Amino acid sequence: MLSGWRRIPGPPRDPTKARLLRLYRALLTRHGPQGWWPARTAFEVAVGAILTQHTAWPGAARAVAALRARGLLTPRRLASCDVVALGRLVRPAGTYRLKARRLLDFTGWLLRRFDGDFRGLRRAPLGPLRRELLAVRGLGPETADAILLYAAGRPVFVADAYTRRVLARHRLLPRKAGYEQARAFLEAHLPSDPALFNEFHALLVAVGKTRCRTVLHRKGCPLAGHLPQSV
Repeated sequence: MLSGWRRIPGPPRDPTKARLLRLYRALLTRHGPQGWWPARTAFEVAVGAILTQHTAWPGAARAVAALRARGLLTPRRLASCDVVALGRLVRPAGTYRLKARRLLDFTGWLLRRFDGDFRGLRRAPLGPLRRELLAVRGLGPETADAILLYAAGRPVFVADAYTRRVLARHRLLPRKAGYEQARAFLEAHLPSDPALFNEFHALLVAVGKTRCRTVLHRKGCPLAGHLPQSV
């Protein structure tokens, strides 16, 4: 028998996790839920993620609306579209010929791999699935991860430029941290929760656009009180 009560130690505390969640709570208090990604179907989310590459969302949204008006926001209907005609429809998103080809490449992969059904993306082992997506022509890490997180609900953090800038300012990441380094850092220190990743990323974009720009706008920033003294 044990001679007395012995406290069994739990896992070590993660101070980085605590800091990240404090930033998350501060952003959520200020900005509220962001409601990302605005779309009617998972396929529409994926189309929007491709169309918003290197362009502002309003242009991509106009292109999505044009596809919806033509009834092309299903994998089979979009795949049947001629690349030239598709390019004309997505012209508001910029680099329209390239994006038309990327949409067709992704849609072709989705049809071959999962018969166009996003339930396959929600069930497939995440690591191999991400590598498959990255092998689709034109899908870089940010776009592939946006599809996985926002369209398929997988726990992958979209570590875009806004995210890296905010976290570097708070000395959580090196100033020149790359995409994969930032993604791995966030996934290692946050609960593996797609809903949390979704909201946190959207909130980091919100503060990155309004306050944490190339030149810091400290006044009124919801994270100002969390910045290191020397920033």
